[in-house]
Amino acid sequence: MEVRKAVIPAAGLGIRFLPVTKSLPKEMLPLVDKPIIQYIVEEVVASGLENILIVTGRGKRAIEDYFDQSPDLERHLTQKGKHDLLKIVRELGELVDMHYIRQKEPRGLGHAVFCARKFVGEEPFAVLLGDDLIYHKSPCLKQMLTLFTQVQATILAVQEVPPQDVNKYGILDAQLIQPGVYQVNDLVEKPDPAAAPSRLAIMGRYIITPQIFELLAHTPPGAGGEIQLTDALRELKQTQPIYGLAFEGQRYDVGDKLGYLKATIDFALTHHPDLKEEFTAYLSQITAKL
Repeated sequence: MEVRKAVIPAAGLGIRFLPVTKSLPKEMLPLVDKPIIQYIVEEVVASGLENILIVTGRGKRAIEDYFDQSPDLERHLTQKGKHDLLKIVRELGELVDMHYIRQKEPRGLGHAVFCARKFVGEEPFAVLLGDDLIYHKSPCLKQMLTLFTQVQATILAVQEVPPQDVNKYGILDAQLIQPGVYQVNDLVEKPDPAAAPSRLAIMGRYIITPQIFELLAHTPPGAGGEIQLTDALRELKQTQPIYGLAFEGQRYDVGDKLGYLKATIDFALTHHPDLKEEFTAYLSQITAKL
């Protein structure tokens, strides 16, 4: 089996970033000069996949517009001789084959993934969550695809979290079978820290076999009254092996205000050499005043 398609759920309401997300999709919040979702799309492209489905919702039209062509803007940039910016704008529309479907009501991640069933068909597929931004010279998804060629089974990107954060994630009961690779025994969504089987949390990257759709069709609402992908994966584990990959890279929770601010600072310093010197000096001035 080969993974050729990626699904990016982007239908969430962005409650943690209100009021700005009342009219602006949280996925369009910028890290310096690029929206979060562009980094996710670029990870897919850098990992070698060619087809992306973005699951959107009401009020998310800005995402589609962003990755579309913009004739008026391109014409303006051409007239002004701003060819460097023109190249950037045109490349956005040529990154990859982009598809869209709307999740008509916010029923949880499991339901958002279920909306992708016709796009995916009978193939294994990748899922990347926009709240998790992972930076490494070898993209997280690419690391997972390498493991997939060996195991031909569902893979979850995992990382240990502090005890107080266990109730925010899907948590694994798993055993280490080789460096960085876990065999999953069980999964639980947002457990009470006192009852959690580990601190090994799913970090917003999945490669999933297509049998998940049959299970999602019958998965009842779980934690938070939503259809949880973790619950369906738990059922899938009864018939297929599931693996966890402790990926290499720096992960940012950009769906959280503090995580978003950390990512903004780090990306300004590491991805924008034109800003680094002055921004570092400014940060030094600010910290000296605290």
